Amino acid sequence: MSTVIPWRRSAAAVFAIALALASALAVFMAPKAAHAAQLTPITDFGDNPGNLEMYVYVPDNVAPNPPIVVASHWCTGSATNVYDWMEWDELAEQYGYIVVFPSVTRESKCFDVASQASLSGTGGDSVSIKSMVDYVIAAYGADADRVFATGVSSGAMMTNVLLGVYPEVFKAGSVYAGVPFTCFATTNGSEWNSDCATGQIDRTPQEWGDAVRDANPGFDGPWPRMQIWHGTEDQALYYPNFGEQIDQWTNVNGTDQVADYTDHPEPTWTRTRYGGTGGQAPVEAISMEGVDHGLPYQPLETLRFFGLTGEPVVGEIVGAASNRCVNIPGAGTANGTQAVLWKCNGSADQTFTHTVSGELQVNGKCLEAQGSGTAEGTKAVIGDCSGGADQRWNVNADGTITNAHNSLCLDAFGGGTNNGTRIILWTCSGGSNQQWTLR
Repeated sequence: MSTVIPWRRSAAAVFAIALALASALAVFMAPKAAHAAQLTPITDFGDNPGNLEMYVYVPDNVAPNPPIVVASHWCTGSATNVYDWMEWDELAEQYGYIVVFPSVTRESKCFDVASQASLSGTGGDSVSIKSMVDYVIAAYGADADRVFATGVSSGAMMTNVLLGVYPEVFKAGSVYAGVPFTCFATTNGSEWNSDCATGQIDRTPQEWGDAVRDANPGFDGPWPRMQIWHGTEDQALYYPNFGEQIDQWTNVNGTDQVADYTDHPEPTWTRTRYGGTGGQAPVEAISMEGVDHGLPYQPLETLRFFGLTGEPVVGEIVGAASNRCVNIPGAGTANGTQAVLWKCNGSADQTFTHTVSGELQVNGKCLEAQGSGTAEGTKAVIGDCSGGADQRWNVNADGTITNAHNSLCLDAFGGGTNNGTRIILWTCSGGSNQQWTLR
């Protein structure tokens, strides 16, 4: 189901559009399936300078170490609107993630994407939503390495803010009709920035990227991936903001602004990918020809970009320095067998499945940090799949593969490039012996 969301105009126009939309949905929207799980308010979730309300949906079919999706509403909207009008709860039952629904209490019902406090993570709505994420990780055992954000209009702007302020928390975002991080900043206390809304703020990719980097001194990645949706006829947050967001997040992710891949999933859509050609490229952008601010929402495409739709990636793990493959010697299946580099040959010993839960499976076993080690030099070995954090791996946009248990990088020992070079874990350094392609 695609859902059309109202846009921000005058208060009277927005109210009329929202009322008409609610009426239409009451007629056409299929009833929600009956589940024991319910939208649940959380009243004491931590630091809340934005005075937001928090709602959470934990599906009946919640996964072990579940991912988190933060779904933010539009101006004049609410958490219950997003829950009632969209499919996040139904899809959570299918894919096992937990949904966090922030809800604005101030009169405008717009998220704070303009104040210096929110844009710096020193106060405002960004801090409140970060507290919600921390609460869900602690209370439900959610996976801190799989936290994602999405939103429409004001919620899309808030998603840009969350990824801009907390790149260490949010692994990817999906924004529908938004603007870049810091574009909406004001200095007079206003919630609205007309220059940004009408597409008059034009900065270089470097300037947009610096806005994110300046908010995170000392952070060296991996930076969040971003999926961007926009209609060409948007008259609330004008279409130039589409290109400015591409400029920002390609620059943050270290790519140029030339698309590596272009296709047309629908006749009036143009989809471009930057920094890669696959479905989880660092930046994916979808332009909708002839569509206004009420663009059709595509939750399955968002979940696909997040890597939550149950579609494992299968392929060889190829070293950038060696052009050789991670290999399990001798078709090994014995627990404790250490992975090594070997000339790529397409064999089962070199064919890894990166599952939705983050495992790297090969020969019916899982690659793991030996003994749940945390020290530099810990061996990368195979073992019986257990679902533990020491067997979960993040395949990052910068080419590194990091272990969820210890945050160390998969590493070719000593920078070796020859057959038989041992694969270990080491502090991430940016070296080419720690950069890999899963292909």
